[in-house]
Amino acid sequence: MNYQEFKRTLGPFPVFSVREVKKLIPSFDFRRLVEWQKKKYIQKLRNRFYTFTDIKTDEQFLNYTANKIYSPSYISLETALSYYGFIPEGVFQAFSCTTRKTETFDTPRGAFSYRHLKKELFFGYRMVKWGHVYFSIAEPEKAVIDFLYLNPLIDNVTNAESLRWNKISLKENIDAGRLDTYVQFINSAALSKRVSVIKEVYLAYT
Repeated sequence: MNYQEFKRTLGPFPVFSVREVKKLIPSFDFRRLVEWQKKKYIQKLRNRFYTFTDIKTDEQFLNYTANKIYSPSYISLETALSYYGFIPEGVFQAFSCTTRKTETFDTPRGAFSYRHLKKELFFGYRMVKWGHVYFSIAEPEKAVIDFLYLNPLIDNVTNAESLRWNKISLKENIDAGRLDTYVQFINSAALSKRVSVIKEVYLAYT
């Protein structure tokens, strides 16, 4: 198989795995992957995961890649907060939540950081279409919940104000009822306190 044939077959996948190559092209000679890396047709992201070098590195690519190279996972924390316009600056690392162990990968396309959540907290995300594929990202309310759950110091007004979140964007995009439902479901007094502080500083619901 030549590269053009390979690209036509795997092209719909912005990131592809060795497993997918085996499934779609059972007779594939994997020595070609080494050859095509040297020719800079493809790029290795981490063990057993590759992308095509002509694919642009943008927000959607990073979000999709984050899901792909370490699953199950969904985009959350600072990356999701930036996606929804809750924080003022761009994020130069893709942050995700996963039921697997906490991990970070430095790749040629960027850094990908994953924080462990218990299985019962792995919810509250939605699928976003990007071209022919999808990536999963926390809903606005769950992005806030995840951040507060994993940042125990945000338990007073001073520390909450230091986050410099965008009040207007938060008020426009956060559903107070859904936020409260998530807090009740998780049933953590510490988390409930942190959410109350965020409400006081940014949402004025209390």
